[in-house]
Amino acid sequence: MRIALVGCGHGELDSIYASVAQIEAVHQTTVDLLLICGDFQAVRNQSDLATMACPAKYRSMQDFHRYYSGEKRAPVLTIFIGGNHEASSHLWELYYGGWVAPNIYFLGYAGVVSVGGVRIGGLSGIYNGRHYHTGHCEAPPYSDSDMRSAYHVREIEVLRLLQLRLPMDVFLSHDWPAHIATMGDTNALLRKKSFLRDEVRDGSLGSPAGEQLLKHLKPDYWFAAHLHVKFAAVVQHAAGASATRFLSLDKCLPQRDFMQLITVDGDGSPPVLRYDAEWIAVLRSTAHLFSNRRGRVPLDPQAVGRASGGRADFGPSEEELSSVLEAAGGDLAVPLDFAVTAPPYQHGDPPAAQPHFAESPQTAAFARTFGLPAEFRSQAGGTSGLAVRDGRGLHGRGLHGVE
Repeated sequence: MRIALVGCGHGELDSIYASVAQIEAVHQTTVDLLLICGDFQAVRNQSDLATMACPAKYRSMQDFHRYYSGEKRAPVLTIFIGGNHEASSHLWELYYGGWVAPNIYFLGYAGVVSVGGVRIGGLSGIYNGRHYHTGHCEAPPYSDSDMRSAYHVREIEVLRLLQLRLPMDVFLSHDWPAHIATMGDTNALLRKKSFLRDEVRDGSLGSPAGEQLLKHLKPDYWFAAHLHVKFAAVVQHAAGASATRFLSLDKCLPQRDFMQLITVDGDGSPPVLRYDAEWIAVLRSTAHLFSNRRGRVPLDPQAVGRASGGRADFGPSEEELSSVLEAAGGDLAVPLDFAVTAPPYQHGDPPAAQPHFAESPQTAAFARTFGLPAEFRSQAGGTSGLAVRDGRGLHGRGLHGVE
């Protein structure tokens, strides 16, 4: 399967799809799938724009609203994860993932799907040690602080991804796994981005959570963005049994390396988006652990075990996998259930206040289909009343000062 990869999207969908068309013309091929590694900016209107964490002078409607309204249509199936410059209000409505426009799919705060037999996982946001162990306490309208912490990776999503056992073909993150910068041409990287030198030297560049997932999942490919530079590396896993090819790409600008075309072996089936049974089984068995607590949420094995009837390993059984398929009626194809849920931007619309939260019909339907809690955002979490662990987990500051 031919996959086009993009680093940071920054709302430049018209330019991205024009580049896909150019690649197809030059290589006399058809792109089956487009993957975007964050900063997608699914901004539907001025209210969404008000929830994007960046200085007001950099806020711009860009192109997405035309695809959302139906004025334009994505010419290729597009999957993206969240970064640190997003319409957080919109993505929060689609916590488990969903269509943000026809043919454009958000993978969720964490998620796994397959297309044409290629298994694709991803983790949205960036790592920041101050918020990693807290709950998802943010909801629109956001305070200035919450607007930034809303896109910080939480331990619950990482814990869920760490339960996966089946092979992963492709994994997406916005920031880089920790220490990945030393596994490629570090000198070339520092010639382009000299301000990273101290962080590369002391090991603070990148996400410790991402590094943990890289070592556990061992995907064939890991794609990222965030640092606005093209950088490749190869990670050899234990005993040389397998390797992960890592690639980070630039942001979408002229004369920048923001797109790459690769070929990944699939199963020959059409490029149809499908849910992943193992991932949904993990979501079901860990649903009680989701928390909206602003404080620290203990998710160490002891606390999780006490909150889960002694269970701390949520790798799905065959019975749990079969139950997911049964819940889906035997068909894991993602329903084409996109609907306009907020007024699309109209030219000349003035700035607007942040929206109040409104549940997405897609999220509600997903929860009903797979037996997940409908009001999960309001739960304190199964471990919320337990003692907090001693703090020897993943800590650290945000990636090179970015929060």
